[in-house]
Amino acid sequence: MEFLKAHQLNFMLFMSGICGILAVLTVMTRSLSRRRRCIIALLEAACMLLLLSDRFAHIYQGDTSTLGFGMVRISNFLVYFLIIFFTHMVTLYLQDLFRNEGKMSASLKRFFICNILFCIGVLLIIISQFTGLYYTFDENNLYQRSPGFLVCYLLPMCILLLQISLVVQYRKLLGHRIAVPMLLTSSIPIAASVLQVFMYGLSLTNMSIVGVAILLYMFVLTDLNDAIERAKKQEIELYMEQQEREHEMFEQTAEALANAIDAKDKYTLGHSSRVAAYSKQIAREAGMSDEQCERVYFAGLLHDVGKIGIADSIINKDGKLTNEEFAQIKLHPVYGNQILSQIHQSPYLSVGANHHHERYDGRGYPDGLKGNDIPEIARIIGVADAYDAMTSKRSYRDPIPQDKVREELVKGMGTQFDPKYAKIMLHLIDLDTEYHMQELEKGTDWSSDTVLTCESVYHKCSIGIHIVDSITRIRLSCRQMAGSRVKGRPVLILFDSLDGRVQDTEEKKRDLLYVEYGQVYLDGYVVCEEARKMEVRKSEVRKSEARKSGRNGYSSEARSQKGSARMVRYDIEAMRYKDHMKLTISDAKEVREVIVALPDSTRFSYISLTGENCVLQNIRVEQEDAKIGADAIPRIAEEISYIRGCPEGDIPNVQVDGWCTEASEGIPLHDSMKLTFHGRSLPTARLVWHCPYVSLYTAKDGQVRGEEYHEFVLIRLDGETWESDVYAENSIVISHSLDFAGWDAWKKRFKQGLDCEVKIRREGSLLIVTTENLGVMIRSVTTLLQDTENVYVALTGDQCAITDIHVSP
Repeated sequence: MEFLKAHQLNFMLFMSGICGILAVLTVMTRSLSRRRRCIIALLEAACMLLLLSDRFAHIYQGDTSTLGFGMVRISNFLVYFLIIFFTHMVTLYLQDLFRNEGKMSASLKRFFICNILFCIGVLLIIISQFTGLYYTFDENNLYQRSPGFLVCYLLPMCILLLQISLVVQYRKLLGHRIAVPMLLTSSIPIAASVLQVFMYGLSLTNMSIVGVAILLYMFVLTDLNDAIERAKKQEIELYMEQQEREHEMFEQTAEALANAIDAKDKYTLGHSSRVAAYSKQIAREAGMSDEQCERVYFAGLLHDVGKIGIADSIINKDGKLTNEEFAQIKLHPVYGNQILSQIHQSPYLSVGANHHHERYDGRGYPDGLKGNDIPEIARIIGVADAYDAMTSKRSYRDPIPQDKVREELVKGMGTQFDPKYAKIMLHLIDLDTEYHMQELEKGTDWSSDTVLTCESVYHKCSIGIHIVDSITRIRLSCRQMAGSRVKGRPVLILFDSLDGRVQDTEEKKRDLLYVEYGQVYLDGYVVCEEARKMEVRKSEVRKSEARKSGRNGYSSEARSQKGSARMVRYDIEAMRYKDHMKLTISDAKEVREVIVALPDSTRFSYISLTGENCVLQNIRVEQEDAKIGADAIPRIAEEISYIRGCPEGDIPNVQVDGWCTEASEGIPLHDSMKLTFHGRSLPTARLVWHCPYVSLYTAKDGQVRGEEYHEFVLIRLDGETWESDVYAENSIVISHSLDFAGWDAWKKRFKQGLDCEVKIRREGSLLIVTTENLGVMIRSVTTLLQDTENVYVALTGDQCAITDIHVSP
């Protein structure tokens, strides 16, 4: 305390200087409102003068000269006046906060009382100069407290206490960020004033006032920065909203124009939107940025805008186009370029429209560009456009099944299509196991109630429900058709077809490879067609279980309709594991389990809902994610095997029923190895990639899909590849020798069986694979991007049997 008394004059000078600087800075701050800037500037200036006056009062105390006489009296008057003036400035600042930040009235009674107390305090200070109410000076010009001294403390403290009460009461409206600094501003001087009474000679009150004034400025500065930041953020948000509105407007305009284009052709509704979506997927898989993908999307959306200039009679012609009409069709890229080239801010739009019919071999139109001379956007759209054209219905044909589309893309790589983007499209097809990438027809969505009125089996059939190696739950309600005297029976048709639908003509059955395994009547009767065997097992439903599950012979819908036909609810669980399928059918009386031994493990299995003299409604279909195991379905027939009894080499034979569903043992790769084996496509195989594959990978346990498994490259003997891991870079060269007799001969030869040879060697981080089969020559170089000690080789494939596998250095 003695240290403070000894150096308090220096502290006063330093703190008054700070307040003076802050007053000047406040005046120069244009971000504050004029009223608030004046209040803060006056408050800081008053605090500067307060400490200077207090300092002069100490310096000239006891000085009996004329200057000392005047300075002591003026300084002490200013000290008393500026203390209560400080409280008044805080009141005005608090009123401004209530008005602006708190959105409250600044005319509260306590504010009025504060102003009255300020006026009384100023009046008493003036009176004190003539009466000695607060202080007097003796003959030595020394300051002396008077009996009314405590009054000068009482009035400012009352003002500060009223301020504190206001802040505490309305702290939620003001917010924590404002309330806390204001509480400190009002409470710290009160605490200092209490101490001041007992520490005569030490200017605690004045220095505390100046201290909180500095803190208040820091709060104002922080609040100002926050306000500027909020304003900046709001400005950015407004800008982003404007950008989004402009983008949305552009998107809506582009979509409206695309819909107008598609509306000209009754067979291509939605074509532009699908091409845009596929193009964007290809661009994303190619590693393009979000902005580039967006450009590809809009270019794809408007790629056919030039059809506006083609006559409707040509576009919608049912028969084959004449040469003159086709010449008109070939002009639509030119018209599209003319229309979209006027949009100077988006030149990529006209590029996509003008060049999406160019071919990679230079035989396209309108300019006959070749290879990389074709703009990248156009090469992407060309692949997506061809894919959607093949998978959509046309006047002269139905949609082409996806696997045949895939084969056409394989054949067109390097001729019609850029191999890079055709390869990505093939990868997207492989991922699209449920065939979502197609033109959807009505009745393809089970998310809403569906009603099927079935006079007889095949009269009306639902779309196929794909049954896989997880549980599919089907719920439906059935009632007898009105007016029918024959008992209605719901029926399940078990089948496979390339389009997932029941076929009714021999031509479609042949083209779509339709196979009907059999029919299951929900009352337990079955008809076995192409399935090897069907077995029905029945059990009664216990009454307690029926009550618990709510099965009472008819549904709640039927109970709510008086006089309506009796409605029966069925719950069906369907699952498949390799060549066996199981259906569990439950109604109020009985649980029927139908086991089906399928003719093979390679074809798909679908269920179509139909019936006899009945109405099916309230149909719900759900599929679980969890996979089932081999023990989930009792086996009723011997497993189909194409490797049993075949010669076995160094490692066990392997049969692959679907795409990479099985693989051989992993073989460690050291320096080099040669693999020889006999490869044969299964009887159901029909596509070029139904052949063996070579997989190079790493795994902690050496097993395919084992612990810490990473596949570096998957090489298909037909020449297709897909880099399946980010840990490697692949460079693959594929060529055809004179021995290549075409893909039809390729497929036929693999159906008969073929001895294959693959050479693999490792040179540090390089993995080199070479093979030649039926004129298809492959050289693959894989560069490992990380230090990998153990690399393994395995044989896998799609719908093939691999036997007599031998490994040699």
